[in-house]
Amino acid sequence: MSEHKHGEHEEHSHSQSGHGHSHAPRNFGAAFAIGTALNFGFVILEVIFGIFAHSLALVADAGHNMGDVLGLVLAWVASILARSAPTARRTYGLRSSSMLAALLNAILLLVSVGAIAWEAIRRFGEPTNVAGRTVIWVSAIGIMINTATALMFMSGRKGDLNIRGAFVHMVADAAISAGVVVAGFAILVTGYHWIDPVVSLGISAVIIWAPGTCCAIQ
Repeated sequence: MSEHKHGEHEEHSHSQSGHGHSHAPRNFGAAFAIGTALNFGFVILEVIFGIFAHSLALVADAGHNMGDVLGLVLAWVASILARSAPTARRTYGLRSSSMLAALLNAILLLVSVGAIAWEAIRRFGEPTNVAGRTVIWVSAIGIMINTATALMFMSGRKGDLNIRGAFVHMVADAAISAGVVVAGFAILVTGYHWIDPVVSLGISAVIIWAPGTCCAIQ
């Protein structure tokens, strides 16, 4: 009788622990899905209005955000693979996929930086009029989206490399969007349209020196 109860207790505990194990990935899976969808939609918005407003800063930020969308997808897949059970050939499961995804994400960001910097330098020689008001409100939407996405990953950032990377990127994106808002105001007040490519180069610098990018490269 005692052994039967003990077996039932073990079975019940195993069931609950299994439920607890799947609960976290499911929650963060939803966070990855929502964050990816929101940021991809914002990338499209930035490209459309960046072209309409002749703002390289918005287009550059769209390129940065697209890199983060790809990064979110890679981190999502790696986070799932990292939780796979070990096998005879892979005694540690697929946890190394987390580091590979972070490295690939960093490479994608650096490629986008090169394109942004090249176009920004070209703009100094061929300045264009920039619609400052459009830059401001589109970037304000970016602040809201990136902040909301970062908050979804905040609770898991200390326990998973990919979730931490997603959190860091979203916080950096919110800060960059805030910088673009300031640039929009500066263009409206001063009428200096060279501010736009300067901000674009600033975005490039932020991408290069972002903690997630530097850590992945190292």
